[in-house]
Amino acid sequence: MGKRVLLGLLFVAVFAGAVHAAEAKFLQLAVFNPIQMVPEDQSIEGIRLDLFYTLNRDVTGFSLSFLGVNGATGNVTGVEWGLGNWVDGDFHGWQGGLGNYTGARFVGLQSGWVNVTKGDFTGAQLGLVNWTEGFMHGLQYGAVNLSKGESVGANLGAVNYAEGSFKGFQGGIFNYAKEMHGLQLGLVNWTDNLDGLQIGLGNYNGNKEPLEFMVLVNWSF
Repeated sequence: MGKRVLLGLLFVAVFAGAVHAAEAKFLQLAVFNPIQMVPEDQSIEGIRLDLFYTLNRDVTGFSLSFLGVNGATGNVTGVEWGLGNWVDGDFHGWQGGLGNYTGARFVGLQSGWVNVTKGDFTGAQLGLVNWTEGFMHGLQYGAVNLSKGESVGANLGAVNYAEGSFKGFQGGIFNYAKEMHGLQLGLVNWTDNLDGLQIGLGNYNGNKEPLEFMVLVNWSF
């Protein structure tokens, strides 16, 4: 009987310790993972500050990397500022840095030199290069804007390239959409299937209805 009670108490202690370890921590201070106060397999709900690199699971709150990268293997909600921000899961909020990456769904603002979202995107990307691979709903503003899935919104940049269907406005030097539903305004506008208007020096419409190529203006409705 005594052994059973002892084993039961030991099980409760181990379980309680595991639950406590899984609780999110408020403060993270790090130099370079694994030299950080909270281990990488735990979550943060509060503030993360690091010099070069920190990594955690889920993060809610404010992350600041003075000279490096904020990393998360799970989901992030809040604000991330650093030279780089890397999230494997979903992100809701603002990523600001030279390079920003989200591996799943993004809702909010990505601002930096290079912004990449592998999942669906809702919000605005502001940078030299903006890249989305899922459904893009919002604004891409930069030198080069690339959307690989369906897009609804606006592309504003020197080069705008939509591999899927685009509904809205593309404005730049070169605009391409596999399917364009809306307005393309640029020096060269190109689409495989136009349902709208093209204004530019050269305008190509692959469906050839009514015309395949026109200077200044092309249309198909």
